[in-house]
Amino acid sequence: MSKQAFGSAKVPLSPAMRAGDFVFVSGQVPVGADGEIVSGGVGPETDQVMKNIETQLKLAGCELSDVVKTTVWLRDRDDFPAFNEAYGRHFPKDPPARSTAESRLMIDIAVEIEAIAFKPQ
Repeated sequence: MSKQAFGSAKVPLSPAMRAGDFVFVSGQVPVGADGEIVSGGVGPETDQVMKNIETQLKLAGCELSDVVKTTVWLRDRDDFPAFNEAYGRHFPKDPPARSTAESRLMIDIAVEIEAIAFKPQ
């Protein structure tokens, strides 16, 4: 099995890594193209995170419909309903398996999401 990294980061990780037919997307945070954290709470942050995941997937030749599993970290479990609403818009059909936990995050954000996609080469 071969592996290939996609994208670059300012920290020691690959934003996305293909290993055979799977693509692993590192935890994405709600940072826009300008390098700033988006404002507005967990809903807009979730939308930005999903855009960032989609960008990484495209580098590996995948799209959101190829995602089979996500792991989500929320700063506050009370954000779960608003998060679910935003997240659901990105997976309108056959959403992936998902784990969600409340966690203290590395920076002052409401949500971080990682994804695993399956797309045979």
